[in-house]
Amino acid sequence: MFTTAALHGLRFAFGTLSVLPVRVTRWDREAARGGMLAAPVVGLAVGGAAALTALPLLALGAAPLLAAVAAVAVPAVLTRGLHLDGLADTADGLGSGKPAEDALRIMKQSDIGPFGVLTLVFVVLGQTAALAQVYGESWARGAFATAVSAVAARLALTLAARAGVPAARPEGLGAAVAGVVPVPRAAGAAVAVVVVAAAVGGLSFGAGEILRTGCALVVALVAAESLLRHCTRRFGGVTGDVFGGLAETAATAAVVVMSLSLG
Repeated sequence: MFTTAALHGLRFAFGTLSVLPVRVTRWDREAARGGMLAAPVVGLAVGGAAALTALPLLALGAAPLLAAVAAVAVPAVLTRGLHLDGLADTADGLGSGKPAEDALRIMKQSDIGPFGVLTLVFVVLGQTAALAQVYGESWARGAFATAVSAVAARLALTLAARAGVPAARPEGLGAAVAGVVPVPRAAGAAVAVVVVAAAVGGLSFGAGEILRTGCALVVALVAAESLLRHCTRRFGGVTGDVFGGLAETAATAAVVVMSLSLG
């Protein structure tokens, strides 16, 4: 049974991390904390929607590549492209080589520079190629990899919102969620998601999938953490754009590992 605080947290999570018509009724630190802890639930919903779009295409005879394109497109649509936009802006800020204040100003501009364009191209191509391979092997594994990738993306946000990670600006979504999640709760959420996902993979596809799923999530979180630390050093903290970049980094790392043959 959901408590009122948990319900507000879910509203915050779906209202800020998706385009679903969920009204955020509270915008305080407690609601933000619950929202960031519930972020993987949003990932499961987004990943499920992506898989449910790809599977009918396969059933109707479409190639795995087309199914993969659909599975990559749906999360972008369900977030209004905000994570991809954040990734591009973060790449432009980092690639500029300028001091933090100037880099943050570049990231706020509406246009996308060459670093952002190249990063978007490689990330979208990487996600699509990896998913095409998995869907080509098995529709069920393709759907599972799609969901794992989406959950990994949002779990990275939970960890990035932990206490001790500062905001680079005093305003914006980054400032609203920076440091709201206690470290033990962020770590507990990460362990729980990895264990549950690996267990589901093992029960669905055999023991080998336990290793693959666990590795996919761990690699995704390590990649996102590396980017987080670099951005914190360069910008002095996190922004909404950085959160978007972290999500896409984790999603890409997870789906690439899910496409590999491990063990």
